[in-house]
Amino acid sequence: MINEFPTRDMNFDQLLKSAFTYYQAGNLPQAEHICREILKVQPDNADICNNLGLILTRKGQPDDAILYYKKAIRLDPTLVDAYYNLGIIFQDKMQLGEAIEYYSKALRLDPVLIDAHYNMGIAFRDVMKINEAIACYKNAIQLDPNFTFAHFNLSLALLLSGNFREGWEEFKWRWKIKELSQRRNFLQPQWNGANIPGKTLLLHAEDGFGDTIQFVRYASLIAHHDTKVIVECQKELTSLIQNVDGISQVVSYGDELPDFDFYCSLLRLPYLFRMTLENLPARTPYIKPSPSLTEKWRKRMKNDNSKFKIGLVWSGSAREGKLRYRSCPFEFFSVLTEFDNITFYSLQKQLPENKLINIPRDMKFVDYMKEIDNFSDTAGLIENLDLVISVDTAVAHLAGAIGKQVWTLVSFPPDWRWMLDRNDSPWYPTMKLFRQPSQGEWQVVINNIYNEMRNNLSP
Repeated sequence: MINEFPTRDMNFDQLLKSAFTYYQAGNLPQAEHICREILKVQPDNADICNNLGLILTRKGQPDDAILYYKKAIRLDPTLVDAYYNLGIIFQDKMQLGEAIEYYSKALRLDPVLIDAHYNMGIAFRDVMKINEAIACYKNAIQLDPNFTFAHFNLSLALLLSGNFREGWEEFKWRWKIKELSQRRNFLQPQWNGANIPGKTLLLHAEDGFGDTIQFVRYASLIAHHDTKVIVECQKELTSLIQNVDGISQVVSYGDELPDFDFYCSLLRLPYLFRMTLENLPARTPYIKPSPSLTEKWRKRMKNDNSKFKIGLVWSGSAREGKLRYRSCPFEFFSVLTEFDNITFYSLQKQLPENKLINIPRDMKFVDYMKEIDNFSDTAGLIENLDLVISVDTAVAHLAGAIGKQVWTLVSFPPDWRWMLDRNDSPWYPTMKLFRQPSQGEWQVVINNIYNEMRNNLSP
């Protein structure tokens, strides 16, 4: 949030208004020039120092901006805006300890500064102080009960902490965020979780491939109550989802929908089923690879006499905004070539542009992904492997859903579904989690995977 330039000194009112007009119009050099001219006459004007910091921040000169914000505070220790702006700039620089410090100082001076509560919650989340993050989000919501982003981020923090009851309730706020909402509206009523024997329920995917794979498990529970279940999902998943127990029909996005009586998002099912760790439907496999595709890939791999066949995924989907946090550079996996009699199979369907990999000369690496048409093909290939090692992406969900042993590399902070301080997943019994100890720290993760391989895969 950009604060308006203060106008306390009326002698400079017109200059200040002019500077603000230039600032809003994007003419930053002129706005900066006016503020510096004012400082020549009033070098101890804290507000102008703060304003100059805002201009320099927007010009992409954060270090210079910091100097002016700090000067403003020295001149006026009660200038809330300067503390808050320092919090913003340190948060952008990922110096989160400093960001939290300055947000806290701003809030001591102005406890109702709602954006400081919210941004400090984000900072606490990013340093994995989840209880503190939850408290900040709730403070922001108390000040503005309709603060959509605070509700949504609160939901993710609650789910991450294991508070599913409150977390799923708050998760409904995602539908109010234009950038996130994929809510469908039909003439039929939205299902409320009640038994509807003899009726047809349309379950529709709402987010990414991984979410669809993770939550489609609930279909069999619904069908158990004599309800016909139809699933609408991404085209790449339709043939795979057809093999899930309880599903009568699968339709791709954009195709004509059959008749149905009620509809529901897949992501709403945990809320409706009042999901807890105790009642989570964790039985796997609940997705069964096609026998014909499994046989196809078995024949394709018949000349591989390696003792262990391991699938690798090192990068998330390029469409994800946090790709850089979830992706592990391929070069880190080179240490795994020290083990004999292993063939690594790429399960990496897409890579970001200009992200070619350098395969170590001593790594036996096979890439069939150009022959993969959809997730059913991927499942058939995975069924012929001994292990999948994957970053947090749809392939990790797929491997877990078909009951394959999968080691998942979890970034810091983790996505909510991997929860906190555990090396297993309640969603996938065959999954083991390898967590970053801090943001960007993949070497520790790879070292732990190396040790796990040495203990479990060595002759």
